[in-house]
Amino acid sequence: MKEIFDIVSRTCSKNVTNAYSTSFSLATKMLAPTIRQDIYNIYGFVRFADEIVDSFHDYDKETLFNRFEKDLHNALKDKISLNPILNSFQHTVNRYKIDQHLIDSFMKSMRLDLSKKEYITETDYKEYIYGSADVVGLMCLKVFVKGDTEKYEELKDSAMHLGSAFQKVNFLRDLKEDFEDLSRTYFPNTNLKALDEISKQRIIEEIEEDFSKGYEGILKLPAEAKFGVFMAYRYYKRLLKKLQRTPAIEIKNTRIRVPNYEKFGLLTRSYVKYQLKLVK
Repeated sequence: MKEIFDIVSRTCSKNVTNAYSTSFSLATKMLAPTIRQDIYNIYGFVRFADEIVDSFHDYDKETLFNRFEKDLHNALKDKISLNPILNSFQHTVNRYKIDQHLIDSFMKSMRLDLSKKEYITETDYKEYIYGSADVVGLMCLKVFVKGDTEKYEELKDSAMHLGSAFQKVNFLRDLKEDFEDLSRTYFPNTNLKALDEISKQRIIEEIEEDFSKGYEGILKLPAEAKFGVFMAYRYYKRLLKKLQRTPAIEIKNTRIRVPNYEKFGLLTRSYVKYQLKLVK
């Protein structure tokens, strides 16, 4: 009968993805069915951890996070959890032998969000991004290459750069919410109270470099994963272009979005490019 519970768990992870991110959900649907569910399982886990530190303002976040971390440890050890999100995640972790270090690094960065408000040094900034984004890319890469260690090592650096690019775009897009609502500043040596065009352009150039290195890895991904990852890449590139065209003062005062109709148009054009072998 555990099979029914596992089905419920997988459905929960899929529902979390669909509910929280139309863009990531759309990109995940473009993955082959053989790997799609495992990406839902990873997203559900990282989303719940992120929600605790970002959204549950009327509750004791640290207590909730500690409880979630303990449940995670038990889920990985026991290979089952009554938390359906953790149950589906542990299945993917054990199936693809995802490194414990990646999970620990992610949880470390999430825990920092409970107390750390400012990243002054490049070292702290890079360490946070590694834990909050790069390792998520590496977890997904484990699934994409189906545990092939040699392929994983070949694409590891590119996957980290792509994860960094996605995260930095999120930072720039969510500048207002992070700064005003959560009192967080992630970009070092940047005065977010008076974000200017020079600072904005410096950040964008850094992101473009990450995208360039990440794209090299997309080209080498297995066919089951390539189009889905390419779709996510195209979405974030579009978002970055919108941010580049938006005055710095406006980025600080509003959240820039890509409307759903643009996302679906982007999907159509990306599919045409992919089918015409323009992604190679």
